[in-house]
Amino acid sequence: MHRPAVLPPRAWAFPEPAEHPLPNGMRLLLVDLPGQHVLSLRVVLALPVSQEVPGTEGATLLMTRALDEGTARHTSEEIAELSERHGIAWGAGAGERGVHLGVEVTARHLGTALDLVTECLTEATFPEAEVARLVRHRLADIAHDQADPGARASLEFIRTYFDPRDRPHQPLGGTRASVAALDPDVLRDRHASLTPAGGAVVLTGDLSACGDVVAAVAATLGSWAGSGGPAEAPAAARRADDAGRVVLVERPGLAQTELYLGRPGPDRRTPHGWGTYQTLGMVLGGSPHARIDQVLREERGYTYGVRAGFRPRATGGLTVAGGSVRADATVPALRELLDILAVPGAELTEPEVRAAADFVSMTAPGRYGTADAVADEIVSLVSDGLEPRVVTATLEQLRGLTAAQVGAAWDEVLAGPGWTVVLVGDPQHAAGLQDLGIGPVSVVTGS
Repeated sequence: MHRPAVLPPRAWAFPEPAEHPLPNGMRLLLVDLPGQHVLSLRVVLALPVSQEVPGTEGATLLMTRALDEGTARHTSEEIAELSERHGIAWGAGAGERGVHLGVEVTARHLGTALDLVTECLTEATFPEAEVARLVRHRLADIAHDQADPGARASLEFIRTYFDPRDRPHQPLGGTRASVAALDPDVLRDRHASLTPAGGAVVLTGDLSACGDVVAAVAATLGSWAGSGGPAEAPAAARRADDAGRVVLVERPGLAQTELYLGRPGPDRRTPHGWGTYQTLGMVLGGSPHARIDQVLREERGYTYGVRAGFRPRATGGLTVAGGSVRADATVPALRELLDILAVPGAELTEPEVRAAADFVSMTAPGRYGTADAVADEIVSLVSDGLEPRVVTATLEQLRGLTAAQVGAAWDEVLAGPGWTVVLVGDPQHAAGLQDLGIGPVSVVTGS
C-alpha cells in the first residue's frame, strides 16, 4: 500500500485585527474568530508604575483591582450580582507601562459588559471597607511570596539586580510598608491619572452576533474622557552597580535550594529578531529535552527541572534561569548550570536549533487557539508599543532561522555584564559558593 508523504504544515499567520479610531482617541482592535462564542474584551491604558508617589508603590495594581468594588451607581455587591447574572468574568492587572482591564462575556451580554466597564472607569468610588479588604488580601499575598522559596528568590533578584533609584527595584505590587499605607484617597488619586490617550480597546471572539460593535464601543468606552494627562513612557531600568554577585537567602533545613540567575537580555525590538531568543530559550532551558535538563535532571538527578528564557521589558530585558535543586547538590548544580550557560554560540547545533524553532512556530496555532489568548497577546504587544503583525513576522523568521544566527545572538548576551545569582536555601552552602569564584557572596535573612 502506498502511504502518502507527511508534508510540513502550511505557514500560519496571527489574526490581523481590524482597527477603528474611537471618539476619545483610543484605538479599537477587533478580531473576529468564528466559533469563539465567549468574547474577550480588554482595555489597555498607559499608566506607568514608575509614576507612583514614593511610598505608595502597589497603588496602581490595587486601584485596578478596586475598580469593580463600587461606583456612584452600584455597590460592590450589586456589581457582583450584575456580573454573575450576565456571565461576566472580570480581570485586571498592572505592568511596567500601564494597566489592563478585561472581561469575558458572551455576545448576548456584550452591551452590559461595555456599560459596566465604562461605569467603573468613570465612576469608581473606592469604598473604604472594600479598599481595606483588598489591602489585607495584598498583604497576605506578600506574606505568601516571602514564604515561598521561588517567589522569594524572584523578589531578592529584583532587589539585587536593579538600581535602588529605579521603580523595578521594588515589587510591582508594592512592599508590606507601601501597601499597608494605601487608602481610598491614594487609589482615587491614582485613578484620576487614568487617560484614554495612548490607550486601546481589544475585542476578540465571534462577532457575528454582536451587531454594530464599533458603534457600541464608541458610545461607551469611546465616550470616556478620563481626567489624567498623557503618560510619559517609563525610563529604561538600570542595572545596579554591584549586581554581579551572589546572594544566599537563609532558609535553614530547606530540602531543596531555589536558584535564580539573571543578566541583561534583549527586548522585542532586538535586531536579531525575537524568534531568535524564543529559540534560544527552548535550546537552553525551555523543555525537559533542553541542554540544562539533559545534564541537571537526566544525567545528574539534581532537579525535577530548571528553566531558562528571556523576559523583554519596555527597553532591554533579562536573560533568566531558575528552578529547584536538591539541597545537598546546591553547589555542584550551580556550577554545572553556569557551565551549560557559558556555551559559546558556535557550539549550538543545527538540529537542536531547528527542532526548537519548529516547536515554537508549529505550536503557535494551539497557543493562540482561543479568544482570550489572542486578546492577551495583542494587549501585551500594544502595551509594548508594537503591532500584532509582529507575531506573524516572528513566525516567518523562525522558519528560516539558522544555528549561526542563534549563536551570534547568544554570544552577544554572553559578552555583556555577568550573572546575578540568588539562592534560597540552607546557609551552610555559603562557603561552597565562595569557591565558585562568580562574585562576592552575601547572606541575608529569609524574612
